[in-house]
Amino acid sequence: MKVNRLKLEIEKAWNQKNLWTTDANIKNVVLQVIDHLETGSIRVSNYLNGEWIINEWIKKAIIMYFSVQKMNTIELGPLEFYDKIPIKNQFKKKGVRVVPHAIARYGSYISPGVILMPSYVNIGAYIGNNTMIDTWATVGSCAQVGSRVHVSGGVGIGGVLEPLQGRPVIIENDAFIGSRCILVEGVLIKEGAVLGANVVLTSSTKIFDVTNEKPIESKGEIPKYSVVIPGSYPKKFPSGIYHVPCAMIIGKRKESTDKKISLNDALRSHNLVI
Repeated sequence: MKVNRLKLEIEKAWNQKNLWTTDANIKNVVLQVIDHLETGSIRVSNYLNGEWIINEWIKKAIIMYFSVQKMNTIELGPLEFYDKIPIKNQFKKKGVRVVPHAIARYGSYISPGVILMPSYVNIGAYIGNNTMIDTWATVGSCAQVGSRVHVSGGVGIGGVLEPLQGRPVIIENDAFIGSRCILVEGVLIKEGAVLGANVVLTSSTKIFDVTNEKPIESKGEIPKYSVVIPGSYPKKFPSGIYHVPCAMIIGKRKESTDKKISLNDALRSHNLVI
């Protein structure tokens, strides 16, 4: 069934919740959508005409998938799981290096050349070519990670299924995400950005560009080639003034810089190493 037809069928079935678990045709349509996610022929977010577009109907299909699937025992050697969603396999055929105990759920797409250290990738996620997902990093449902990205150890990339219109976390090509960063609530990390260790970004986190005489404040988006570190700013509360976490843009990577630049090299170029 063609993608446009699948979209129409999902939108129709979305308003027939009483039939999700009993209608064989609905189940078949949902399974086809998940198969398309698995092969990368569709994705939750697409970059079109200079902006990221959210395909809400695909998120609807993922939600429906949890209803039409039954619990099942999954055995992997001595390991046993009990879940509704199968685990991805055939990584050699896909050209993906997977180190024990990395786990990716069926319905996520992992491009050739990706390296999965012991990590977790949820359904609906998309990971581009030659990206590294390092030890104990998590890529949440529907999160989008570009090509040649380094997601360092312990990074938490949040997922989002609901609200349907909510944008997932998106990391564009050639970004470097430092150890223990937390990215949630649909934040956008644009091409080539470098995040130092422990940067926490939510939709309401203040981002200060401190590269000029006066800081420029923004939220939700890290501009291209920015070098970012964690910081704090004073905020007045009834009981006094306290420091609240923020992110600080301290400089820019040059487009000519080697895409495999290390975090420390990027920070040293701005006279700051953390």
